[in-house]
Amino acid sequence: MKAKFRSPQFRASVIAILVLLSLLDAHSPSRLTAQAQGNISFDRDRGRGMLKVIKDDIKKNYYDPNFRGIDLDARFKAADEKMQQAQSLGQVFGIIAQVLLDFDDSHTFFLPPSRSDSVEYGWQMQAIGDKCYVVAVKPGSDAEAKGLQPGDMLLNVAGFKPAREMMWKLNYLFYSLRPMPALSVALQKPGGEQKQIEIQARVKRGKRILDLTGRDGGSDINAIIREAEAEDRLNRHRYIELGEDAFIWKMPQFDLTEGQVDDIMGKARKRKALILDLRGNGGGDETTLKRLAGYFVDKETKIGDLKGRKEMKPLIVKSRGADVYTGKLIILVDSQSGSASEVLARLMQLEKRATIIGDRTAGAVMRSAHHQHQMGNDTVFFYGASVTDADLIMTDGKSLERVGVTPDESLLPAAADLAAKRDPVLARAAELAGLKLAADKAGAMFPIEWRK
Repeated sequence: MKAKFRSPQFRASVIAILVLLSLLDAHSPSRLTAQAQGNISFDRDRGRGMLKVIKDDIKKNYYDPNFRGIDLDARFKAADEKMQQAQSLGQVFGIIAQVLLDFDDSHTFFLPPSRSDSVEYGWQMQAIGDKCYVVAVKPGSDAEAKGLQPGDMLLNVAGFKPAREMMWKLNYLFYSLRPMPALSVALQKPGGEQKQIEIQARVKRGKRILDLTGRDGGSDINAIIREAEAEDRLNRHRYIELGEDAFIWKMPQFDLTEGQVDDIMGKARKRKALILDLRGNGGGDETTLKRLAGYFVDKETKIGDLKGRKEMKPLIVKSRGADVYTGKLIILVDSQSGSASEVLARLMQLEKRATIIGDRTAGAVMRSAHHQHQMGNDTVFFYGASVTDADLIMTDGKSLERVGVTPDESLLPAAADLAAKRDPVLARAAELAGLKLAADKAGAMFPIEWRK
């Protein structure tokens, strides 16, 4: 298990996931729901088994021996009792999820088994400031056909107001716990008109049982590989070189090896300015974070102290010495910049090494490890839990958890910018780098890519 500063953009809350799941059950009958019913007695037994294993993960590995004031035995006992009354697989998963969300910890959450069917909603939403907007719509999707457009302000999604603090719940539910075949959306157009629409998702039917032995000629294994390759393509690192003046690196996550970081920084080092775009970057591996940070400090530098159950060594960055980047550094962040992205941005602020531009970050900064498990013999399903093993206290004596990083220069795209696909944040970064870049040209540099 690698140490990770990765946030799924999930923020814990006292609002019960079970309540939300029950409302979704009532409004969204579908084949996905029907498949989830199955043998409810069997599903309950599986759920109770998962609860026991995950409780053990928490008991052994959670960074706070007092579990943030939670009576672990009582909380899991109550969850087990609820499990025996569950009426759907969605409720089973919801009960497990809720018991971990009660820790109010951005990096402690349930990793449910994958589902055979998958959904693509055909649109994306994001908190910008204190409001939530549609930021992208897939061409040819039902969302486009129903008139959903970038710049529409979201008032309600599936019965819930998608405020900044709610975004993690919606993402967790709709993508992990309970993919939905349709979503009811209330929105306000830039002109003020309010509309209520139901948007159908694209449901991709999958095999409920996969053969990973290769006895089927390897078709299932090859399908998994192709899916992984498609995912890698959507999450690939992109960059644009603007002569000798600037290097713009769109970094989607901290997932590179040290050698890969070196390769990209080898290109960036030749430019007078580096614009590091961490918008939408939820974090990743500690190794990537430390390697990249090493290019921006001229001496061994302390990131912060790790506060865990046992005594831990401080998190230290080693300078890249002669390879250190000495040009102007500008970092872009938004509400979806989490974990390792926040750590790097704040480190550069404290070291007075970079200018941070954009929106306040997610405030989801803990270190965690994923604990993976499986159930079954011939037919196996996998599940797990992300468990926080340390809080990070920066050198100013503060944790970024539930706080985030406030940019040096707060700059938010307006609804009109989203609608016109303009990127005023990147345009401003270019200006600071000494370049002239129109917001519409900036918005075309890294277009949204969709799964085919």
